[in-house]
Amino acid sequence: MYLTQALHRSVQQRPDKAALRFAGRTCSFREYAERVARLAGTLQALGMQTGDRVAMLALNSARYLEYQMAVPWGGGVLNPCNIRWSAAEILYSLEDSGSTILLVDETFRSLAEQIRDQAKSLREVIYCGDGALPAGMLGYEGLIDAASPVPDAARRDEDLAGIFYTGGTTGFPKGVMLSHTNMCSSGLALHAEHLAPPDGCYLHAAPMFHLADMGLATPHWFEGNTHSIIPMFSPEGVLNAIESDHVTHILLVPTMIQMLVDHPAMREPRDLSSLKCIAYGASPISEAVLNCAIDAFPGVDFVQAYGMTELSPLATLNPARNHTAEGRKLGKLRSAGRASYCMEVRIVDADGTEAPRGTVGEVAVRGPNVMQGYWNKPELTAAAVRDGWMHTGDDAYTGDDGYIFVVDRLKDMIISGGENIYSAEVENAITQHPAVAACAVIGIPSEEWGEAVHAALVLKPGQDIRTEDLILHCKTLIANYKCPRSVAIVDALPLSGAGKVLKTKLREPFWQDRQRGVA
Repeated sequence: MYLTQALHRSVQQRPDKAALRFAGRTCSFREYAERVARLAGTLQALGMQTGDRVAMLALNSARYLEYQMAVPWGGGVLNPCNIRWSAAEILYSLEDSGSTILLVDETFRSLAEQIRDQAKSLREVIYCGDGALPAGMLGYEGLIDAASPVPDAARRDEDLAGIFYTGGTTGFPKGVMLSHTNMCSSGLALHAEHLAPPDGCYLHAAPMFHLADMGLATPHWFEGNTHSIIPMFSPEGVLNAIESDHVTHILLVPTMIQMLVDHPAMREPRDLSSLKCIAYGASPISEAVLNCAIDAFPGVDFVQAYGMTELSPLATLNPARNHTAEGRKLGKLRSAGRASYCMEVRIVDADGTEAPRGTVGEVAVRGPNVMQGYWNKPELTAAAVRDGWMHTGDDAYTGDDGYIFVVDRLKDMIISGGENIYSAEVENAITQHPAVAACAVIGIPSEEWGEAVHAALVLKPGQDIRTEDLILHCKTLIANYKCPRSVAIVDALPLSGAGKVLKTKLREPFWQDRQRGVA
């Protein structure tokens, strides 16, 4: 199995069909494949060797979709940069992965200029925006025009396809290594779940650097469907694309769904009849938001996908039937679903023994979707993947019919607006402020984002700090969405007998009287 295989099939069977639509332009599969082969030739001419990492820092675009196919076509390894990260975090991912080429658009041109000289592994920066060519960068379209198409390198199976960076428990991001088999098996499972029927159109509204979007798009490549693209999520952008491009499937996180159904544009007359399915992930959807969404999109299926980057990204699926009024009566709405095809999911205790049904334990997943490991972090890999089972860090129990219900997280992680935030990363940034003696970061309930970052601080004697000043300090070190939204000054942090901070004590006042300890 290899990522570009489906593109060859589409070129053979439907060369003149629309492969993508972006900014009012349509590109056929034949035209798209030609540009992919030329971009792959460009990357090789710039020195990309087999297995070299190529990064991209950009908003969603047709060129991003070309990058996703051209890098493996040319024999390289994808390294999509998180556009919400700080300069320091992006620089870390470039240097840690050893990325040799970076593609950047107009939105992030100045950021690329800021970090280019600090990223020692970078040899070339390609400007893929539409503005004037920045000094010291190469022009995307000029390179493609001058390049010759090259044959597909057809790296496959266990060959490394991409390194996808996610938050780290040690305060630094981890590079998740995914093979072609990992990503294709997850895509085939989604296809088997009927999330990419023939003649569909998938809308890239979620950020394309995120594996969730790439993962949900993969079955549509297998089916030879059209890809519609908007630069970034906005309610009006989504509605316009559905109407103009006849979108059938879309991935949104619950906060996006809420923003969509609450937006005034939803009350305007529109033809949204093409839309068949809204897939969502990162957190369960509240019944209030779900009811509003069902009313706003009558006849549209809602499907929850549960997983993580380390699982390429799928583990379980909660199907549309459990999101209906009848399904809610059965109590399945709060479930994360059941194991998808070719995947095993079980609940285990501390020593890895499977727990009885109804008993809370850790979610473990085994299958061809489980990552190869963390880039250059063998100890973390060994701790996460044991005997082929990926230990997710989520606490859950299983019902009699195999549905899992997530109740808490073993990992010190917060999920806010669909993004993973490791407390250690935030604490590492906060403690660099000269007024802070100690801190602990937890997730607290948020109606808008699911969870919000909250920091409990112990200040040095005679020091004081304003919340807004602490946030400004954190923004220089970590992404904005990771910064604390609320701060409490405390005399001391609660400690265990071994001197470990008892975050359960800090969390209790916020989560009491709730069914789950996570959103």
